[in-house]
Amino acid sequence: MPDSTDFFGLTPVRFVIVFLTLLALAAAPGILSAQSMPAGDKLEKTILEMDSLFWQAYNDCDLNTMMSFVDDDVEFYHDKGGLLNSREALTTAMKNGLCRGENNEIERRPVAGSIQVFPMAGIGAILRGQHTFHGIANSNDNGIAYFFHLWAFRDGEWKMTRVFSYDHAPYSGE
Repeated sequence: MPDSTDFFGLTPVRFVIVFLTLLALAAAPGILSAQSMPAGDKLEKTILEMDSLFWQAYNDCDLNTMMSFVDDDVEFYHDKGGLLNSREALTTAMKNGLCRGENNEIERRPVAGSIQVFPMAGIGAILRGQHTFHGIANSNDNGIAYFFHLWAFRDGEWKMTRVFSYDHAPYSGE
């Protein structure tokens, strides 16, 4: 019969070593593979940087870079064009639309002071604002619209999962 100083047949020191080893192994996958989602000002800075990189790729018709920010199962809602419900569908629409030539036919610019970031607990963040579009070859293509993007943080990566582009109207400003 074990004496009262044994724990599961182990001495107290060995029990602590085994316990701490098991605890470390249980925690290791989370420590090694998962990054934590930023919060506060760091969250806003991260989302704004991702947004800037996405739209730079859009303006350059760099579809590979642009789609690297988009989830496979993205849902893109457009008040004029309807629903695109996959990254593949969005890529095809861009290839056959704005990026059918060598360059994008429209340049997107954010409206200063309109962009806002809101944290979404356990998901990521919402980015909303207003932007203008400027026809490169034809100023009749100038427009203004609102947008709403849901950025999800999964497995240490940010991806746009839901995109709403709405209230499109002609725009005569710069």
